[in-house]
Amino acid sequence: MKLYFSRNPNPRLAVAVARFLEADVAFEYASPQSSSEAERFRPLNPNLLLPILERPGRALWEADAIACYLSRQVGSTFWRSDDDEPDMIRWISWGKENFVRACDMVHWERGTKLRYGIGPCDEHMVEEGIRDFHRAARLVEAELAERAWLLGDTVSYADFRMATILPFNDVARLPIDDYPALKRWYAQLDVIDAWRDPFCGLVAPALPPVPD
Repeated sequence: MKLYFSRNPNPRLAVAVARFLEADVAFEYASPQSSSEAERFRPLNPNLLLPILERPGRALWEADAIACYLSRQVGSTFWRSDDDEPDMIRWISWGKENFVRACDMVHWERGTKLRYGIGPCDEHMVEEGIRDFHRAARLVEAELAERAWLLGDTVSYADFRMATILPFNDVARLPIDDYPALKRWYAQLDVIDAWRDPFCGLVAPALPPVPD
């Protein structure tokens, strides 16, 4: 199997999962939307977006689906398949629509747009994202004040998914320090080698710098 990736948030998430699970996959940095690569990747993902897992049969795309598949392949409980699975899916679903979305809104304005010359940072959108971040963070803070991880005593894919944008907080500058349990939870994630530096040893060009 081969995992096609870039350094952007969702591909980074997929690489971190694969390396955490020590899955038997090869890694290849890719740019499906470039004119020279589009036709190669269209049969693998008609959206021309990463990550893509090339496997026997039909290719698999979307980080959540890839995480589920790889966890099953290696027989891991990282993707819960017991009574915790509905709760895990709840956190994945809620996180993407609330916490991750708010983080990404701010990161898009302060990071992605400036990195790629898409346009100036829209401070009104930043304010909206920060407001949504606080609303979601308060809920996560209350949950994490009672346990180490979202699903109890051990890390799960729900934790990885919830933290999708936080490795980019050097440019997003989200106020994580306002939430002690959230800060502690993320510090735990950052101790995990596969999460902290999923690209270690891989050919993966750095993201363009964000202009001052």
